[in-house]
Amino acid sequence: MKMESARIQDAAHEQQSYVQSVREHLHAHPELSFQEVETSAFVQRELREMGIPFKTGYAGHGIIAMIGSGSGKTVALRGDMDALPIQEENEVPYKSTVPGVMHACGHDVHTASVLGAARILKSVERKLDGRVMLVFQPGEERLPGGASLMIQEGAFAENRPQAIFGQHVFPTLEAGKVGFRPGIYMASADEIRIRVMGRGGHGAMPHLNIDPVLLASHLVVALQQVVSRNSNPATPSVLSFGRIEGLGSTNVIPDSVYLEGTFRTFDETWRAEAHRTIERMANELVSSMGGKCEVRIDKGYPFLVNDEELTKRAAGWAADYLGPENVVDLDIRMTAEDFAYFSQEFTGCFYRLGVRNEARGIVHNVHQSKFDIDEAALPVGSGLMAWLAIREMEWSKKG
Repeated sequence: MKMESARIQDAAHEQQSYVQSVREHLHAHPELSFQEVETSAFVQRELREMGIPFKTGYAGHGIIAMIGSGSGKTVALRGDMDALPIQEENEVPYKSTVPGVMHACGHDVHTASVLGAARILKSVERKLDGRVMLVFQPGEERLPGGASLMIQEGAFAENRPQAIFGQHVFPTLEAGKVGFRPGIYMASADEIRIRVMGRGGHGAMPHLNIDPVLLASHLVVALQQVVSRNSNPATPSVLSFGRIEGLGSTNVIPDSVYLEGTFRTFDETWRAEAHRTIERMANELVSSMGGKCEVRIDKGYPFLVNDEELTKRAAGWAADYLGPENVVDLDIRMTAEDFAYFSQEFTGCFYRLGVRNEARGIVHNVHQSKFDIDEAALPVGSGLMAWLAIREMEWSKKG
């Protein structure tokens, strides 16, 4: 049965205080990846109160819930639950109560939005043209990613969604707006760890040593050629090193230097080739200078692909719901998301929710200690998720 967007918008605004209270509770009580014990218990209590059946225990604390019982399309809505190891600097009533842990990536917003959408959808359950699966996922911020584990552990074996939507806060976009991009959107992400080993000694007698600091310095510079001289310029790629640890001193050359970095791209063939190139260059360069090295590359999330047709439909429905002036086109991003596992397993659409408010100083990016959101984004977050699920079910029924 076709429903009007105004009805869903009204319901979303009616639920705003609920969604805000949920978000603030979660924000004040963050838990790290795969440690979401209380967060999961809280979500389960909310689902019980709504009368929504669920199963839990996936990837540790993940939850799968279902609204509706019809024979139509199953549409999934995903919310991730974990926080980051960051000390919050905001002075707000809902400030994190856990030292060194903060919802600095907006996962509290994502979970609250799915719970708000659940309330809306439950209120119109008898009119749904299919079923809505609620996916509360742990461990987005930590390899191997809760999404991959939920798939491996059979969370979708009984009810495989025909479409899945994921939503993520976007601090560069003002509250009230959303963004979409069909096709390839976010990069794969791999973690690189290299130990360069030489022979330490006195800094005043370098001729007696094999200086791993010098070797590591040459290596970091040389590895930039992996992207600049080996990759196709048409395929975006990034190789960055964010940690160099030598632990010598002003006159002490250490025995080894440790490097950590990340490699990101949008092509699986090139991704594998780059891994081999990094390892070969590291071993050959360090060896040529008298040292040895150990290279470990942990393969992370794949690149995220939004289904072209689903995403175009969703952007159009978002324009109907919010007005075309509030729907923007997104550029590709070199950041990564484990929703990529869902998007490569199911027909998926991962879009952005604006949360910025410059007048209130809400301008900080994710993964920063002062990240926060404009609460005006919350009814958009919950209402649009419900609306997209409804419209996708209706579209499927019509087709």
